[in-house]
Amino acid sequence: MTFGSRALIRLGALKNNLTVIRNAAPDARLMAVIKANAYGHGMQAVAQTLDDVDSFAVARVPEAVELHESGVDKPLVLLSGVLTRNELDEALARGFEIVVHCMEQVDLLESASTGAATVWLKFDTGMNRLGFAPEAAERLIARLQGCSRVGELRLMSHLASADELDSPVTEEQFARFRDVVENFEGAVSVANTPATLGWPQLGAAQDLLGFRGEHWIRPGLALFGISPFAGRTGADLGLTPVMQFEARLIAIKPLEEGARVGYRGRFKAQQDTTLGIIAAGYGDGYTRHFRTGTPVLINGRRVPLIGNVSMDMIAVDLGSESSDRVGDIATLWGEGLAVEEVAPWADAIPYELVCGVMHRENSLVVD
Repeated sequence: MTFGSRALIRLGALKNNLTVIRNAAPDARLMAVIKANAYGHGMQAVAQTLDDVDSFAVARVPEAVELHESGVDKPLVLLSGVLTRNELDEALARGFEIVVHCMEQVDLLESASTGAATVWLKFDTGMNRLGFAPEAAERLIARLQGCSRVGELRLMSHLASADELDSPVTEEQFARFRDVVENFEGAVSVANTPATLGWPQLGAAQDLLGFRGEHWIRPGLALFGISPFAGRTGADLGLTPVMQFEARLIAIKPLEEGARVGYRGRFKAQQDTTLGIIAAGYGDGYTRHFRTGTPVLINGRRVPLIGNVSMDMIAVDLGSESSDRVGDIATLWGEGLAVEEVAPWADAIPYELVCGVMHRENSLVVD
């Protein structure tokens, strides 16, 4: 038995979450986004479990190579595309789908002497990150449709504020993207997790945007049971958390009124109580930005973090009537304590926390 932190990955929950997502867009093709080690959940195990999606998306070539060499036979999409000749050659040789978002990538693709790939041409409709201006659409579409290195051309954009359901930004982006894709015969993708779950009009994307090909959604966070919407947990959306991040109590001791805890004594006990030390810290991915009061779940009750987070340990106030014992498991987030609830205590977002788990010891994968 280890006393260190561990991330329990409940692969069975992925299937439930996938069903919830499919029900939100039943007519769409599904590109599962599993970049950043599947948001900290284990990329290979997640890909093997989600064996009935249409494709997987990652950010970079090495991620796709890892999946390809592990035996994943679904199409693999490079969301950041390729920027060097070696990356392009690798992508073409392995049959990866390539996002093209800048002119350097267009030039690189046209300069290749052999091979062809499915290309997702990306347009910036308001994110102001990656992608071409919509005004360039007609020229670029014609250019890539005439490129021998392009086996199939598809179009995409990315929504900046779909998690803000009362914001006009998403409707404005829809309008800009319609100018790009209207009457396009090929596949189109614009819906990330919040758009899929929060904007039901995308269920009829072809009517909304005016294209004639297949509609692709790109869920990421929701696959792992986490809500993209402020003030709502995955459970509120019918999702099940996949990650259970936990550690054990390694010390219990009395704490007298007035005693200070941890580096710089940032916490001062206001009354006699019981101190608990848990074997998890920022070296495990439990960020030092968590502040006093952050909830931790122990033996069915919530207790507050006290003092500064250390590299390997945190302190909690177990209360004066505590009956906890060394070796008891503390849930840092997961079942009973949603990561969406914990994240604001570190001025963080759930994405940041689950991606940051370090897997210092063992990450147990369970069905």
